Amino acid sequence: MKLASLKHGRDGKLVVVSNDLAWYADADHIAPTLQSALDDWQRISPKLEALATDLEHNVIPRERFHEHDAASPLPRAFQWADGSAYVNHVALVRQARNAEMPESFWHDPLMYQGGSDGFLGPRDPIPLGDVAWGCDMEAEVVVVTGDVAMGISAEAAKDYILLVGLTNDVSLRGLIPDELAKGFGFFQSKPASAFSPVFVTPEALGDRWSNGKLSGALCVDLNGAPLGRADAGVDMTFDFGQLIAHAAKTRHLGAGTIIGSGTVSNRGSDGGPGTPISEGGVGYSCLAEVRTIETIQSGKAETPFMKPGDSVRIWMEDERHHPIFGVIEQEVVAA
Repeated sequence: MKLASLKHGRDGKLVVVSNDLAWYADADHIAPTLQSALDDWQRISPKLEALATDLEHNVIPRERFHEHDAASPLPRAFQWADGSAYVNHVALVRQARNAEMPESFWHDPLMYQGGSDGFLGPRDPIPLGDVAWGCDMEAEVVVVTGDVAMGISAEAAKDYILLVGLTNDVSLRGLIPDELAKGFGFFQSKPASAFSPVFVTPEALGDRWSNGKLSGALCVDLNGAPLGRADAGVDMTFDFGQLIAHAAKTRHLGAGTIIGSGTVSNRGSDGGPGTPISEGGVGYSCLAEVRTIETIQSGKAETPFMKPGDSVRIWMEDERHHPIFGVIEQEVVAA
């Protein structure tokens, strides 16, 4: 089952979307918003599944689904917590600035709590107040949970994953060092993120979803040119069960909590840093990693961060080369 929110008020209007993303059916007679469905998922989800089946069989009224009309499936959320499951990415970034990599990073996930009071739509522009802030994209996988009890185990936590999607976790790299130096974490350096046009139930992903991981190439284009094709199921140190358990160690997680994987990152075939697509590698899911490898190899970063007029495209394809979650496609604009 694929769910989306059409732009409508603060929380959108819930719709069920066909598997090919061509059609939608209104779901407001079942639940007006995705959050309201998540709040009562055990009772509501079978009704949404039945609507999805009727939509596929074309036995109910339907309308064309246009991704430009979609908000993020959760236009705002009670909680957005982003991890760093691909420790390869963290290791590279720290290596570039000659910072020691604590051994604990391989055993205890990193996680920050992002702003969730408003997300960008998948085709909304990215507002940038100052080019010096260093605007970067971060292509990631996300999951949405039901109600999760404090102290849950990593294995049990996988059963509370209700939906899977993608995000562009926008980062302002120029602001990060000063914020981290204060010892209090990200805030100004993490503006609004955007999410894929649809979120998908794990069951509908088939073999791509296994053991709390999503497999497949996460495609990233920058200004129309391929930047990344890293496999989300490879080099993921912590699965989503582990990330959820980490978030729930000392608190209950409410239904509709979004948990991010962090930047998807693959090692090179030789076990070292990844290589560009033009050189036969799978590329990168953010510009910081490109710049990091440039710094490691030549002592200086050459690739600029994004500026007004630049565009990013993020998606994942099925076996027929059709987007599974729709496409995040954004242009940076001057705020």
